[in-house]
Amino acid sequence: MALRLKRVYDDPAPGDGFRVLVDRLWPRGLTKYRAAVDLWAKDVAPSTQLRRAFHQDGLPWEEFADAYRAELTAAPALQPLRAELAKHPHATLLYGAHDPERNHAAILLAVLDE
Repeated sequence: MALRLKRVYDDPAPGDGFRVLVDRLWPRGLTKYRAAVDLWAKDVAPSTQLRRAFHQDGLPWEEFADAYRAELTAAPALQPLRAELAKHPHATLLYGAHDPERNHAAILLAVLDE
């Protein structure tokens, strides 16, 4: 299985394969048709408390990354996501954040690749 990341606001492409939105909140201003999401895996997104600590309270990136990895370790939704992704030769994890490097989807991708 080949996994990649893509911003959900970018246009869908045939090479995306199975498209999985990994944000807890639906992206603002985006219709379900335009997003072309095959699965919304909101239960593997950071908790509301952790998301707010990072975006609103200024939690440093390294602390956010460590806390999110800890959440993923305990997340019951991670294994079903792995199983679903294994059914598809190509899959794209979709996220809404502006930063392509410092976002939770990059951490999730690394965990799924382990």
